[in-house]
Amino acid sequence: MWYEILPGVGVMFACLTLPGVTTAYIQKYTNGGKEKRVSRCKWQWYMMERDRRVSGTGHHYDSKGLENIK
Repeated sequence: MWYEILPGVGVMFACLTLPGVTTAYIQKYTNGGKEKRVSRCKWQWYMMERDRRVSGTGHHYDSKGLENIK
């Protein structure tokens, strides 16, 4: 019957989903609680460099608020 395919679909779903989800959590853990930022264009790169400069620590993921801007 049609329901005999469900275990195979479940295994395929797990195998295709698990690497992406675990990668996101590992990157979030290693980047101080922030998700990984990717610069695909020049504007995003400028924003990451600005966050690196404003943070005071040299990391774009340690972004601070307005209290660091002088």
